Amino acid sequence: MPDFVTPPPVEPGDRVAVMAPASNAPESARFVYELGLERMREVFDLDPAEYPTATADPEWLADNPKSRAREVMDAFRDPEVSAVIANIGGHDQITMLPYLDGQVLRDHPTRFYGYSDNTNLALFLWNQGIVSYYGGSTLLEYAMDGELFDYTEEYLRRALFQDSIGEWTEAEVFTDEAGDWEDPESIETTREIEPSDGRVWRGGDAAVSGRIWGGCHAVLVEQFLADRYLPDPDTLDGAVLAVETSELVPKPAVVGANLRALGERGLLGRFDGVLVGRAAARSHVEDHPPEWRADYRERQRDAIADVLATYAPDAPVVFDCEFGHTYPTCPLPIGGEVEIDPATESIRLG
Repeated sequence: MPDFVTPPPVEPGDRVAVMAPASNAPESARFVYELGLERMREVFDLDPAEYPTATADPEWLADNPKSRAREVMDAFRDPEVSAVIANIGGHDQITMLPYLDGQVLRDHPTRFYGYSDNTNLALFLWNQGIVSYYGGSTLLEYAMDGELFDYTEEYLRRALFQDSIGEWTEAEVFTDEAGDWEDPESIETTREIEPSDGRVWRGGDAAVSGRIWGGCHAVLVEQFLADRYLPDPDTLDGAVLAVETSELVPKPAVVGANLRALGERGLLGRFDGVLVGRAAARSHVEDHPPEWRADYRERQRDAIADVLATYAPDAPVVFDCEFGHTYPTCPLPIGGEVEIDPATESIRLG
């Protein structure tokens, strides 16, 4: 495992680079982007510096992975930039990775915030020994409809301004309703909020600690298929796997089958613990009634737990954690230390 460094915390008033290293929302949703910038300034006292990709057309981004990589490295090099914030996820960030220079990133460790397709960059940074944060995207957490979740604001502040996040408590409510990016008035209306039943604990009952590795389920599948940027398997011994299934609402059997393949590859047994983000059960193109969504989440828990019971039976598994494609979220430190204690049902993030 590489020697890890957590980049220095951001200070109020600092300049942060806003960019799209994955993809972007269409021009018609510019009002969401502007709300995200406004919240950075007014709620968090940040100075967002808009890099060219931040407002670039998604098709141009797809055609220019080298430009996206160059922009990431330029921001890391810039001594005036304290953090890099991704607008949103995407579908092809893996094509950017060949153009990244790991030495540049190692020489200029900078806090990076992004989720979903940004798993690619987060795991590239993991290989360099740089802690990054899974969450805190411009168009999502910062630009949440209606108002920021208090929970999101609290944990964003910790992930921005503190050396470590500390105790990670449960949220009392959540939503997986997708935002309406066609109607500018939608950002004035709060999404459908549901009460949370809390986290679900399964698996082993011994306390564990380790460094977090993982991210979006779909991107992890891509990474293993490409097999170009994965760490040496031995470096994952004693780590903690983090995984969430995005807004694609994959069938639980598919999620279980993919994890089973990793088990057969000899990887699941290397992890001492597993954190599973609360599953999104609807998206911009797919909606379901509450009963279906609750049943879907339970079927996904069962599918994942069954596989882990075979390949990592001693690993504590915590479901419905606050990271990924449901909200509110805590920016999960990929590469950061985590302590998981089933006896007290508590999690502490480094």
